[in-house]
Amino acid sequence: MSPIGGPDEDRTDADDVVDAVVVGAGFAGLYMLHKLRQLGLSARGYEAGAGVGGTWYWNRYPGARCDSESVYYSYSFSEELQQEWEWSERYASQPEILRYLEHVADRFDLRRDIQFDTWVVAATFDEAGSRWSVRTDTGEQVRTRFLISAVGCLSTPNVPAVPGVGRFRGPVLHTGRWPHEPVDVAGHRVGVLGTGSSGVQAIPLLAEQAEHLTVFQRTPNYSVPARNAPTDPMVSAAVKAEYDAIRERCRRSLGGFPFDVDPRSALSVSPAEREDLYRGLWDTGGMRFVFGGFADVLTDRAANDVAADFVRARIGEVVRDPATAEALTPRDHPFGTRRPALDTRYYETYNRDDVTLVDLRRTPVVEVTEGGLRTTEAEYPLDVLVLATGFDAMTGSLLAINIVGREGVELRQKWIDGPRNLLGLMSAGFPNLFTITGPLSPSVFSNMPTCIEQHVDWIAGCLDHLQRNGHALIEPTVEAEDGWVAHAARVAAHTLLGAVDSWWTGANVPGKPRVVYPYVAGVGAYRTACDAVAASGYDGFELTPSAPVRRRPEGAPA
Repeated sequence: MSPIGGPDEDRTDADDVVDAVVVGAGFAGLYMLHKLRQLGLSARGYEAGAGVGGTWYWNRYPGARCDSESVYYSYSFSEELQQEWEWSERYASQPEILRYLEHVADRFDLRRDIQFDTWVVAATFDEAGSRWSVRTDTGEQVRTRFLISAVGCLSTPNVPAVPGVGRFRGPVLHTGRWPHEPVDVAGHRVGVLGTGSSGVQAIPLLAEQAEHLTVFQRTPNYSVPARNAPTDPMVSAAVKAEYDAIRERCRRSLGGFPFDVDPRSALSVSPAEREDLYRGLWDTGGMRFVFGGFADVLTDRAANDVAADFVRARIGEVVRDPATAEALTPRDHPFGTRRPALDTRYYETYNRDDVTLVDLRRTPVVEVTEGGLRTTEAEYPLDVLVLATGFDAMTGSLLAINIVGREGVELRQKWIDGPRNLLGLMSAGFPNLFTITGPLSPSVFSNMPTCIEQHVDWIAGCLDHLQRNGHALIEPTVEAEDGWVAHAARVAAHTLLGAVDSWWTGANVPGKPRVVYPYVAGVGAYRTACDAVAASGYDGFELTPSAPVRRRPEGAPA
C-alpha cells in the first residue's frame, strides 16, 4: 500500500518525513510499530530508555512484579508467540517481563524502527501541510502524518516536595527510576516513604536485606495476597490449548481478566455465603478478589463494607502487634477505590524486630535531614531513602511533551481542568494524534495488555479506513468529545471512586485536576462502544479528504 494521503509535492530531499511517529517502546509502542508495518506505512519509534520495555525497562526496584497473571499479561496477536513463550511464575517479575518484550522486539524485528535514548520534547501540528512536526531532545526534527502516543500510563515518577531531601547524605532512590546496577542495602538503615503497590512489593525484600527498615506510611492500603508460585506445566498447557476462548473472555469482561463478577448483591446473600465466597477468592489470591467478587462492591457502600471488613480482619490475623495492625488497617476509604496491591508476605514483614512502621497521619514528616527523616515526634536515622511515591499517572508523560494543535492551542492548556477526548483515543483540535490507553479509557482500571491491543487494533483499523477512502485527517468533533467526557463522568459518579483521594483521581499530584481518569464501565462495555464507532464509519469524528494532487501540464518543465 502507498502512504496515506497520496504523494507529497511539497517534500524536499532535506525533509525527514515518515507516515507515523510512535513515542514509546513498551507493550503499546512495540505492537503499534508491528501493525504499522503490516499496513505498509513507514514509522519511527522514539524511546527515552536505552532499550525496549517501557515501564518494565525503568521499574527495577526489589520485588517489581506484575499484578496480573503472566498468561493474561501478554500479547495475543501472534499464536506462535503465545505458544512458544513459557512463563516461569504465576506473576512474572520485572526481569522476566523485560526478557519477554526483548524477545518480541527481536522476533518481529522491531528495533530497526526505534531510536533509543531519545526523548520527544515537542510536537506541533502544521495546518497548511496537515502534518505534525516532532522535535526530540537531541534537536532532531521529523515530519509525520500520524503521531501516536505510547508513552504509558505509569511512566512519569511522582517525586514529592519533601523539605530538605536535597541535603540527605545517602542515596535517594525512586522506585520508578531504580538504578540499573545492583543496589546493596545490606548493613544499612533504609527508609521507605510510601505504601502503594511499589512500596508493598519492595518492603518485604528490603526488610530481608537491610540492617533496619523504617516504613513511613501516610495512608494504609488494602492489599491482597498474590499467592505467587512457579508455573505448573499442566496448567500452562491447558491455558495454551484454550487461549482463544480465554482471550475473548478477557476482552468482554469488566477488568480484562477471564473471570466473571458475581451478579448478585453482596447484601442479598447470607453472611455465611459472603464469607465463603471471599474466603475462596482470598485463598486463590490475585485480582480475582478485586474483579471476581459481588457486582455492587464499587457501587454500594454497604456492600463494599463487607469486602473491606473481610480484608481488615485478615490484617488483624497476621500482624501480631495490635497498634501496628491498626495503623496498617485502612478505614478512611472503601475497598477498591484506591488501586489494591497484590503482595507476598507484606503484612508478615511487620512482625520482624528490624522493621518499624511510622504512621505519618499521627506524626507528619517535617523534613529530611543530612542523616535521616524527621517527623513531628522523632528523627529516624537512615543511610538510604526510597521514595515509593508512584507516578503522575495517565497524563503526566503525555503532557510533559509540548503538544500544540490547531491555532496554536497546547494540549496541556486544553486539559487544564482535566482530560477532554473521545474514547480516550483522540482530542478535538489535534488531528491525527492518537493516545494509546489515554485517560478516559479503561487502561489502569484493567489488565493493560488487553486494552493496549484493543487500542492498537482500533487505531490500525482507522488508519486503514483513511487510506482506503482517501482521507488525510481525522479528529473528534467537539460535540462528540463533550458527550464522551460527560458519559465517562456519569459512569464514574455511579461508583464510589470519585469521592476518594487516589492517583486514579489525580489527588497524589499537587495541582492536578480532580477527575476519575480511567473509564470504569469495564473493558467489555468500552470495546463495544469503540467497535460501534468504527462500524458507523467513525461517527463523532470529522474526516478530511486528501487534497487533490496537482499535476504538471504536459510539456511543462520538471
